[in-house]
Amino acid sequence: MKFNTMQTIRYRSRGEDVHYLEEILTKLGYTVYVSNYFGRDTDKAVKDFQLKNNLVVDGIVGLKTWSKLIEANKDLTAFNDKLLSEQDVKDFASQFGLELAMVKAVNEIESNGKGFLVDGRPRILFEGHVFWRELDKRGVNPSSHVADGNKDVLYKKWTKIYYKGGTAEYTRLEKAAGISNLPAFHDAAYSSASWGSFQIMGFHYKNLGYNSVDDFVSAMHRHEREHLKAFGKFISATSFKGKKLIDWIKEKNWAKFAEGYNGPGYKKNKYDTKLKKAYIKYSAG
Repeated sequence: MKFNTMQTIRYRSRGEDVHYLEEILTKLGYTVYVSNYFGRDTDKAVKDFQLKNNLVVDGIVGLKTWSKLIEANKDLTAFNDKLLSEQDVKDFASQFGLELAMVKAVNEIESNGKGFLVDGRPRILFEGHVFWRELDKRGVNPSSHVADGNKDVLYKKWTKIYYKGGTAEYTRLEKAAGISNLPAFHDAAYSSASWGSFQIMGFHYKNLGYNSVDDFVSAMHRHEREHLKAFGKFISATSFKGKKLIDWIKEKNWAKFAEGYNGPGYKKNKYDTKLKKAYIKYSAG
């Protein structure tokens, strides 16, 4: 991602460019919540950065501020050689018997825009309620390991209050894995994060043909091409309402695919409508 392709953003902006900005600010030592929303904490950090770099202090991140931000981060190209190419998408379409427009539509809507953090690690989101379940599957009683210091990584029911975003999710992951030296904790923790562009949960590794969760995680670290491969395996192996997810794509039944992939919340987020519009756009060339 290069600064001359970035949008001008400011307080209350939303989107992937905001997420990227907040990752950069975090690397520069600012304490901001990494998300897709340009909040007051980000506005304050941007203005401080502008002041310290002889820029107009207006909180607006345009070409000049983007260029200074990227200049200040010499290693921001860490993930630039890990990005999907047009050929990767064409190869995927050919392999799975899909129209190129279908693949591009799904890639645009279902992926998170980019699969890597600015430090070159794949994007993740750690789920403490899944960690609870994964420990239980391995014969470990989760409740016996809940302590005041672990409540943000080990809990029985889903909640988003512990999400940190960005690199902080790795802090949560490592904290969970380090609760005990038993191998079960490592495997359960890494199985409890969603990985890469398409946020595939680690616990799917066996059904997707990976030898271990570490094998899956290693692939997620290599390239967005591997994220797309895992996605292909997932939609080919996962059934929903009598058909594989990939078959719903081939039939252009965006609602069934979106429900099977995203759950019942797909309607609220209009994933099916977005997929259809994206498909029409790419079909038109």
